[in-house]
Amino acid sequence: MGENHGKPHAIMISVPYQGHINPFVNLALNIASKGFSITFVHLEFVHHKLSKAHHSSSTTVVDFFSEARESGLDIRYTTIRDGYPLEFDRDLHFLEYVNSLYHDFPARVDEFVGNVIQSDPHSVHFLVADTIYNWPATIARKYNLVNVSFWTEPALVFSLGYHWDLLRENGHVPCKDDKEVDINYLPGVESISTRDVMSYLREEEIIVSEVLFWAFQEVKKADFILHNTVQELESETLSGLNKYLPNYAIGPINFSKILDTNTISKSLWPESDCTEWLDSKAPGSVLYVSFGSLVRTSIVSPGDANVLPAGYQDKVRDKGLVISWCDQIKVLSNPAVGGFLTHNGWNSTVESMWCGVPMICYPITYDQLTNRKLVADTWKIGVSLCDGTSTVERNEVAEKIRRFMDGTALEGLKKRQKRLRGRYMMH
Repeated sequence: MGENHGKPHAIMISVPYQGHINPFVNLALNIASKGFSITFVHLEFVHHKLSKAHHSSSTTVVDFFSEARESGLDIRYTTIRDGYPLEFDRDLHFLEYVNSLYHDFPARVDEFVGNVIQSDPHSVHFLVADTIYNWPATIARKYNLVNVSFWTEPALVFSLGYHWDLLRENGHVPCKDDKEVDINYLPGVESISTRDVMSYLREEEIIVSEVLFWAFQEVKKADFILHNTVQELESETLSGLNKYLPNYAIGPINFSKILDTNTISKSLWPESDCTEWLDSKAPGSVLYVSFGSLVRTSIVSPGDANVLPAGYQDKVRDKGLVISWCDQIKVLSNPAVGGFLTHNGWNSTVESMWCGVPMICYPITYDQLTNRKLVADTWKIGVSLCDGTSTVERNEVAEKIRRFMDGTALEGLKKRQKRLRGRYMMH
């Protein structure tokens, strides 16, 4: 440990969901490339799923950062248990599991952090944890650590959560779907309709709303906040937040140059390679459809693999391809892809922007509703599939997709995408 005497050392713990794992791993690589030491912590079941997805035996100890270390990055990898057996279905019992992450898991993190510090007393330790956890401030204070909060979504969503109390005082939380009101009093936020706020601000009675409320209270005790967004895209929102705490835009973290030389396994599921099929299609002719990692048929019908009609795959083979999971950036980068029907998760949104693919927005829950506003209304690089409701008829879907893919409006969206990427995201 002598050579690390006094060296800054980040203890990094991500939320165990795909949309958070990706930017967290990429942040670890970026921090390590600046000369910091990293201890990267996956939950044990996440490690297990990653190992299975990448064809490793579940009994094999896999170090996903071994290649990064070989390239000279000081990243130590370990796991921590969440208190549930590996076979426990965390998707099917989502609410129970989320409740445990916020009430039982912190004690395990506390013990883990204490052991890390005790085993390496000479390094200058600091904590980098996901903003939506509710324990970082308590643990950082106990061990006298700098508390770095990493927000993986847009700054607009963070600002709405940060001002939760103010929204409540003004009667806009909880907000009802049948009552649209413009919110125009938040620092750095010009105006936003109540229909565009996150789902957990609509119904405060649900457990997700409860735990996120306390997470946003706790983040006010952080030393500073890192945002996976682009400064130029959300400068006013970030400026408004800087009145309270230092906030830094470090995105798009999924496309930093360090990733060109360090490939880390991040997918929780096996990825199908669509390249051959896509390469057989004309440029701009394919609509890519994905609703992210939290919307899967396995949750609705566990163990039911036959969710499509018999013979469906053969009938659409030339016109369409249905797969379980893929490398999304690889798909969006393929010239055949001309549009993206998306749930507007933040990773999907940023990846589509980076690859220059216009979006059809169909937000489902959480921050996706607010992300849709940014894409369709603020930046105007996509269109909404439906207006103010999650229900849309099949004929309407078909007609909107037809107009989107065939119309001249698509060219305008592509030009704005290209201009936006060139002006704000290439730095």
